[in-house]
Amino acid sequence: MAKSNNIVHQYYKKDFVDMTILVRVNPILLKGTEITLLSNGTKELRELEFDENIEDDLKIDGFKTASPLEFNLHLMGLV
Repeated sequence: MAKSNNIVHQYYKKDFVDMTILVRVNPILLKGTEITLLSNGTKELRELEFDENIEDDLKIDGFKTASPLEFNLHLMGLV
């Protein structure tokens, strides 16, 4: 199994009227992080576990491929 620091994560984003959801997926361990950015400026973080169909599920739900930079800037609180 690959070391956790050698994994290339996949990033997804979906914009809603009052919020934006960013998702980071670890495709090897099937774990990830979801950031919900609310229109009032608050942010919610959740750690998630996925099944092997997560990429298809996200695309069906309307998520688009996102920038790792955008995700990490929000995760670190820099934007």
